[in-house]
Amino acid sequence: MTVNTRDLLLFDALREVPEPQLQWLIDNCETESFAEGTYMYKPGDEIRGVHFILSGSIEFYRIQGGNKVPVTDIEARQVTGILPFSRARGSIAFSCCRTAVEMMTFPKARLKEMIAQHYELTQALVFVMTSRVRDFTIITQQNEKMMALGKLAAGLAHELNNPAAAIVRGSDTLGEHLRGAPDTFRKLLSARLTPEEADFVCEKIRVCLVDDNKPVPGMLERSSQEDAISDWLYGHKIPEAPDMAENFRHYGLMPAELDTFAAKLPAEYLPTVLSWISSHFTTERMLADIREASQRISGLVKSVKIFTHMDGGADKQYIDIHTGIRNTLVMMEYKLRKSKVVVKEEFDMSLPPVYALSGELNQVWTNLIDNAADALEQQGNGILTIGTERDGEFVKVIVTDNGPGIPPENLSRIFDPFFTTKEIGKGTGLGLDAVTNIIRQHRGTVKATSEPGNTVFTICFPINGEAH
Repeated sequence: MTVNTRDLLLFDALREVPEPQLQWLIDNCETESFAEGTYMYKPGDEIRGVHFILSGSIEFYRIQGGNKVPVTDIEARQVTGILPFSRARGSIAFSCCRTAVEMMTFPKARLKEMIAQHYELTQALVFVMTSRVRDFTIITQQNEKMMALGKLAAGLAHELNNPAAAIVRGSDTLGEHLRGAPDTFRKLLSARLTPEEADFVCEKIRVCLVDDNKPVPGMLERSSQEDAISDWLYGHKIPEAPDMAENFRHYGLMPAELDTFAAKLPAEYLPTVLSWISSHFTTERMLADIREASQRISGLVKSVKIFTHMDGGADKQYIDIHTGIRNTLVMMEYKLRKSKVVVKEEFDMSLPPVYALSGELNQVWTNLIDNAADALEQQGNGILTIGTERDGEFVKVIVTDNGPGIPPENLSRIFDPFFTTKEIGKGTGLGLDAVTNIIRQHRGTVKATSEPGNTVFTICFPINGEAH
């Protein structure tokens, strides 16, 4: 294929380049052809030079979590490959020809010559590079956020499933229980208690239901108490329902209290009254279980709203930094529990509100906690400690884990874009880059130190949004 300067002037990137420089470019390029479906590069392949696409289309994509994630497409009259002043060493994505492709390639080895001798051409290609980095970073960061959202959604689904199932199970059981209420009511009507006896029963039930300060016994003590209640019921010839002893123990109706019932009530009505009390306790316990599960769901939804900053604008405002951290921990709870990570909070609750972007900081906490959980996943005894403290007009957040640590050769690179130590498909290398950019937005710094058993990330930024 013969190429002339008119062909290159059709490239948006090259329209302002003088024709003599374009002719020099043509004279020093190699023309190449690729069939449809051909891979130009795979991740890690060395990039051979600057590619000027004359015809055809090339698809760039990455593999994340076993899925194909599109990055960008390069069409005819666009430029790709390595560009002047680029620090890229190898391809970070797959590049596959969607169609047959014709292109010309300027060799990487001669870039210094281009930079030294052809200013306008170099300037045009540098502009291509900066635009490409910006567009590629935006797309990849969006994919990173979607991956993080997917992880959070999966964990949240597990967290919501348990209380939702408890509500369904509790409501079904409660329905079955209430279908037996007419028989219990009929027996109760047959018990002819005096007003004083009825008042006594009602007052005892009320005390049992409102006493929230009952000590919680251990398993052995609980079993012993239930055995004592069962013995009391048996001794008073009261037919014991399967859950009567457990209900009485749960609400603190011990043998000493049951003795007062036996003393106050006619013996012939005692079984009926105690059976009705146990039935009422069963209803209360089921309602309590449903209420607790509903509150758990409500709490998770509230955490999601705060985490995603649905109720606020995009501007900085004064926030309690601990609220964001704790809501992030709620969102990450499933992963942390799955990884058997114990979380310790060492918060300075006297910290004043900080002037910050709540949603952006939540992304910082998510990335740091997610990385720690991954590092501790195989350990079995992982401890994640999150602390806050004031340092003059600055706030510090210290995230520490007792994982295997970061090798010294990687520690200086962990904040570089696209650098990751995770398996292929598990990370894009943009998590800590995003952390750095967000903290810079807040005029702060992020530092990392690491040795086996002690990896520490320290985030520091001004409380009032301005560094002094």
